[in-house]
Amino acid sequence: MPKMKTRRGAAKRFKLTGTGKVRRARAYLRHQLSAKTRKQKRHLRHPALVAAVDERAIKRLIPYL
Repeated sequence: MPKMKTRRGAAKRFKLTGTGKVRRARAYLRHQLSAKTRKQKRHLRHPALVAAVDERAIKRLIPYL
């Protein structure tokens, strides 16, 4: 059986934590930043975890990460 290929777009967007959960970047930090508060922008810098229902599908896209 040949090796599985990693979906490169998913590999750039998601990383796995030490316990195997999927980490993602937060949205809403690309434009119109002057309308957002300093606190909101600060919180958006920190990564979040992918929802449990989506985790299985994303792990299939990044089998070796």
